[in-house]
Order: sequence, then C-alpha cells, then structure tokens
Amino acid sequence: MSKPLVLITGASNGIGASTAILAAQNGYDVAFTYLQDKKSAEKIAEQIKTLGADALIIQADVAIEADILKIFDAIDKKFNRLDALVNNAGILRQKLFSETDYNELQKLFAVNVIGSFICAREAIKRMAKSKGGSGGSIVNVSSIASRLGSPFEYIDYAATKGAIDSFTIGLAKEVADEGIRVNAVRPGIINTELHAKGGEPGRIERIAPSVPMKRAGEPIEVAQAILWLMSDQSSFTTGHLLDIGGGR
Repeated sequence: MSKPLVLITGASNGIGASTAILAAQNGYDVAFTYLQDKKSAEKIAEQIKTLGADALIIQADVAIEADILKIFDAIDKKFNRLDALVNNAGILRQKLFSETDYNELQKLFAVNVIGSFICAREAIKRMAKSKGGSGGSIVNVSSIASRLGSPFEYIDYAATKGAIDSFTIGLAKEVADEGIRVNAVRPGIINTELHAKGGEPGRIERIAPSVPMKRAGEPIEVAQAILWLMSDQSSFTTGHLLDIGGGR
C-alpha cells in the first residue's frame, strides 16, 4: 500500500522544512517547493529519503499560475495522487503602511493569497470525491497578525493573512461533502529566517518579551500542529483557525 502524499509549498527552510521532515517521520511521502535555495531543498530531500519516504522537490514561484500548474503536473506524473496540501509559502516586508509600494503589494498578495488559492484549487481537483479522489486535508499557514492587525509592523502582510482566514472558513464548508477538510494554523513570532528576509534580523529579540510565554516559538512547534490537522486524529475538525502564539 502506498504512503499518503503531502505537498508543502516553500519548504526549503523554516516551518515548511520542519513540516516536511515531520511528515516523513509520520509516514508521508513528501513533495515540496522552493523558490531559490536549491541546496537547502536538496538537503531536506535527503533527510526525507533517509527516513524511508519518497521526496520530490520542485522549483516554483507560487505567484505565477504556470509554476503552480507545473507543480501539480510533476506530482501527477510521479505519484498520481495527493492526500494533503500545506500552503506555507509566504513573504513579508516590514514597513509602515504609508511607505508601501504598489508593486510590492501586488507581489505580496500574489504569493500569500492568490498562490494559496490556486494551489488549493488544484488540490481539490485531485482530492474531491466527485472528481474521483478519496478526500484529503488542506492546511493553510496564516498568522496571528491577521487577528492583531500588526500596526507599525506590516499591516499589509496581516491583511493577506486575514484573507487566508476567511478563505479557510469558507472553503472548509464548500468542500466538506467532498471529503476534504480545510484548516489553518496561525503562528505568532517564530524563530525563522522570515524576519530577516522581511527587513529586521533582530525582530525576534524585540518582540519575544511581549509574548506571555516570553519566547519565540520554534518551527517544529508549528509543524506538529500542521501534522495533527493533516491527520485522521483531527478527522472531525474543519474550518478551524489554530493559534500557535505563546498566548498572544
């Protein structure tokens, strides 16, 4: 009997990488995407294979529909199945809203929102019972920023995650009868490279004291929640937004 297959977008580091490795440890074959860091992606794939799972790495920009279609075409050719999708790929720029740039906003929404939408659309085509699928699970990576609004940090990023929250709730209801569950995790401040890439390498040290638990979370702590939402252990959970923020 073949292993279930999960597709994780943006998994060459951070939460995506931890989720990929944990999925392999829990009996999944893993397909995942990376944008630029091929060397890190290959290292993750090697770790997955040492755990006895199959791995497929795909270079793709989820802001481009053709790239997303390429992802699913590669999965169809190698596995011809899909059991779970983790919409993890995301970007941010830390700046005041009054300083936001139109082109940056377009890219932000293209990656964080539209990319997740199109990935989910393609996953549903393969999972839905009415289309010959056997059901599945979609887990969107949102953010506590969607609830906090993140003033003086990145209101635009928070807004993209607010869109993901609404999408999660609505889609869960629309595809429930197709055997597909849709949930989201909402991480708080997590110890990943996202903050440095967003423009403030020291953001974790600045924000951590304001967290009730007085620390940043680790990627594995988010990955464990994602795996639970993917699994049959959460078989009656859909449309749920799970906060992982140390009490924020």
